[in-house]
Amino acid sequence: MPVDDRDKNAAPPLPEPLRVPVADSHTHLDMQSGTVEEALAKAASVGVTTVVQVGCDLKGSRWAAETAAAYDAVHATVALHPNEAPRIVHGDPGGTSRPSGAGGGWSRQGAREPGGDAALDEALAEIDRLAALPQVKGVGETGLDHFRTGEEGKEAQERSFRAHIEIAKRHGKTLVIHDRDAHADVLRVLKEEGAPERTVFHCYSGDAEMAEICARAGYYMSFAGNVTFKNAQSLRDALAVAPLELVLVETDAPFLTPVPYRGRPNAPYLVPVTVRAMAAVRGIDEDALAGALGANTARAFGY
Repeated sequence: MPVDDRDKNAAPPLPEPLRVPVADSHTHLDMQSGTVEEALAKAASVGVTTVVQVGCDLKGSRWAAETAAAYDAVHATVALHPNEAPRIVHGDPGGTSRPSGAGGGWSRQGAREPGGDAALDEALAEIDRLAALPQVKGVGETGLDHFRTGEEGKEAQERSFRAHIEIAKRHGKTLVIHDRDAHADVLRVLKEEGAPERTVFHCYSGDAEMAEICARAGYYMSFAGNVTFKNAQSLRDALAVAPLELVLVETDAPFLTPVPYRGRPNAPYLVPVTVRAMAAVRGIDEDALAGALGANTARAFGY
């Protein structure tokens, strides 16, 4: 059903509840409207009983850890987003802006004064400290983003990514990867450093061939609302060949709202829309897929 233009900023309606509970494996509650309590209650009412709250910078990572400590339904990950690293080192290279989320939403802010490598080391030390907390189940989102960072920022990005891999391995936490226009380099760094025992490609953006590479390595692939987009056949092809035991679902809310609500605010309660689209792609029963997704997310994040 087409969305009325007058309602394009309104929250989409509640979908039909899932009969088997699932988890939103990647969300940004701190960027969504309303309270945490409201978001969790709305999600639980449609069968989304667990969320993974993801940090993108120091402030967001601290908030994720505090929120996960306060709510049993929330697990945290902590990290410097790939585009945060060059911003810390160089100020604001190549027009890089501060992330307001991983899925493509960015807020322009004034460039901060360059801090150099020492400032990045200091920020990474704080991520390391947060990663040791029991409610923090993962280190991420980290990785590489060649879409928004120019050549001058790539060195800082890669250095930060390698440091996050080391932190995840040392603390036995899951690595959550942001990979935008950087497939080959992300896979290269993971191979060079040695991936942690549990690695998740958040908002999986590769094709079917890459899905087979990830499957052989045992990497989890988390699919977001963009798997429903008309121009995303390559994502559906990847979903079709990914081993079921390595598939997760996420919102990346407030971004990447699934069709037919694309362009409106996303939130964990919309996971069922994506789950049903994924079940259609896989040609399996909705309940069977939901059961696998719930078990896979718990295994992927060790909760």
